[in-house]
Amino acid sequence: MKLSLRSRIGQVNQRLKGWEALRWTDGAPRVTDVLRREVDRFGGIGAIYGVLRADPWSAVHWHNGIPPERSAEAYAAVQDYVTRNGDGIPVLFVEEAPHGLQALGGTTLPVNLALGAGMDADLTEELAAAVAAEARARGTHVALVSGLDVLRDPRWGRAEECFGEDPALAALLVAATVRGMQGGSTGAEPIDAGHVAVVAKHFAAQGAGIGGRNGSGAPIGSRELGEIHLRPAFAAARLGVAGFMAAYNDIDGVPCSANRALLTGKLRGEWGWDGVVMADGTAIDRLRDSAPDPAAAAALALRAGVDLSLWDEAFTHLEAALDRGLADERDLDRAVDRVLALKRRVGLFGEQAPPSPPARDIATLVDRAARQAVVLVHDRGVLPLDPDVTIALIGPNADDLAAQLGDYTPPRHADDPGASTVRSALGDRARYTPGSRVRTALGQEALAAVDEVIARAGVCVLVLGGTSRRGYDDEFADNGAVDGPAPDTTNGEGVDLASIALPEPQLDLARRARASGKPIVTVVIDGRPRALTELAELSDALLVVPFPGPSGGAAIVSALFDGTGSGRLPASFPVADGVFPVAHDERMETARGYLDHPRPVGIPFGSGASLPAVVRAAPGTVPAADLGRGSAVRLTVDITNPGAAPVSVAVPLYGRRHELGVRPRRRSLLTVRRVTCPPGETTIEFELGLDELGSWATGRPVAVPVEVDVWSTGETGHAVRVRVTDEDGTTPWQR
Repeated sequence: MKLSLRSRIGQVNQRLKGWEALRWTDGAPRVTDVLRREVDRFGGIGAIYGVLRADPWSAVHWHNGIPPERSAEAYAAVQDYVTRNGDGIPVLFVEEAPHGLQALGGTTLPVNLALGAGMDADLTEELAAAVAAEARARGTHVALVSGLDVLRDPRWGRAEECFGEDPALAALLVAATVRGMQGGSTGAEPIDAGHVAVVAKHFAAQGAGIGGRNGSGAPIGSRELGEIHLRPAFAAARLGVAGFMAAYNDIDGVPCSANRALLTGKLRGEWGWDGVVMADGTAIDRLRDSAPDPAAAAALALRAGVDLSLWDEAFTHLEAALDRGLADERDLDRAVDRVLALKRRVGLFGEQAPPSPPARDIATLVDRAARQAVVLVHDRGVLPLDPDVTIALIGPNADDLAAQLGDYTPPRHADDPGASTVRSALGDRARYTPGSRVRTALGQEALAAVDEVIARAGVCVLVLGGTSRRGYDDEFADNGAVDGPAPDTTNGEGVDLASIALPEPQLDLARRARASGKPIVTVVIDGRPRALTELAELSDALLVVPFPGPSGGAAIVSALFDGTGSGRLPASFPVADGVFPVAHDERMETARGYLDHPRPVGIPFGSGASLPAVVRAAPGTVPAADLGRGSAVRLTVDITNPGAAPVSVAVPLYGRRHELGVRPRRRSLLTVRRVTCPPGETTIEFELGLDELGSWATGRPVAVPVEVDVWSTGETGHAVRVRVTDEDGTTPWQR
């Protein structure tokens, strides 16, 4: 069917906020004038975002939102209206799924940073598949999924949406997410009735924003862009991810949503990917700072390779852009074809969808992920806790479920039986003072209550940190980010911080507990790295837990009493404010560093549960040509479990590349695998292929002659050397 120009422009627009297109009235879904006007205007709609979305920004909650069991009915009402009153082409239903479906009754997962702490690709894939099945059962076609961003500055409020600071870890878990959510469907293959299409976000380098400010510029070179920020995107692209979302930021001055070299040259030309590129919310309208009017902004985005808008007005001016010669009709047709191809891929044109897989027990998976997110930073002999000891439980996150959930979370039922805080999980074992929940300075009465509780206990457990809490009375920007004072909110989109030190009132609690002479166990629940130097000194045991989700309380208590905390830090924690960058894979410097902080890293990436491990290698040499054709170097790692019970641990392999003429990074994560080690000795085998040994300077792996020192734990003195040679069997480094 040949579509009119008006209808084709409709297919590349996704202007509506879905909760405004439909109202749940008198127990039934009712389309609104907002939807009617849009269909009348364009004769059809490419996609509708957020029909099911529920959160403070949308102002949707349990009293006015769509009941979970009637989601498909709500979608059907919209679909019926669009197809009957427009050009007959079905609309895509798009929903947020940053860590679970953001809809009433949607399962909330631990945030990405918590999955990064678990370093478990298999579990990440299982969780993704379970979320996809839940979303598709309701009628959702496309899920917007965070994970491409690499955390390079802890001041950034969206740190919790990243899998960590390391590109190899992010790529591993992004790939697992795409496989799980799309069911292994690649390229143009149909996505079955139990999975959803994924739009991965954000492309690219949003984690490199100046000063950790959301959407600010990324003034980085091409090698930094390729090695750090493009690697996760390439992992998604080669698995046939359905779409990418162009990020807000610019790269060297060119906004991502207007960056043809990135969206067309890199994605489609170099990588051979051909899915849908979606703009971030209002990103095309924001091009007005680099274009004279909306039509010119729309043309910039369309010609760059954006196929689908999100809430933008500018893309509705495409007809004017074509009339003025700012874009070619072929550009529009390419975008329309990609949108229609995605609709075909999810079965909207009557294709027979493959059968859906059996449902997974998502609650069990979420609990496993929460336990793996608990990172034991240090223990000076106080753990595990004695079950008979009386615990003084204090701190603002001790009994605050919302503080465990992260940003972009739907409202929960107050009586959720699977939810737990540290206080509820401890039950009668703990003495608790509600006064310590205050996040500002404590008054004298509250301090007296804290002192009394500590005095009557044998050990003090402090539960500190931040929240990504959003309230229904908060102010929001036009894209849903926090936009105004929110004293309880210290993380999330719109909550970038100049200081990542813990608030003084929380440190005061720790100082007060230390003065009592009682043993102190501190748990920090947060969504970003913090400067914890003083707190670590005050604490006999320190645990860090990225927002672990609703069952996080039980996971933390299990770590305190049973020693189940098995996570590793997915990002480096600085020793103090103002010492950035601190990522473990920054380049080696010839400068001596800061006079006042010569060692800027307080707690390094990868800290946490580990077992003694030694890397052994067969002759570690492979020609570059063979590496490019799929050959690999095999290494074995001998792991010792001195305990009497099996232990689940993430086993990393680190490396330092020596490439002629390139300053090396201090170390890089080559790969990581979570394994369960029985008591005694265990040997596991790793294969280092092109991904691990190749150069990522252009954003995809290329075999070049190089020497790599490889180790698992400890320092490089325990490393083995792997060589990727040229034709004569040597490397330039040797010559």
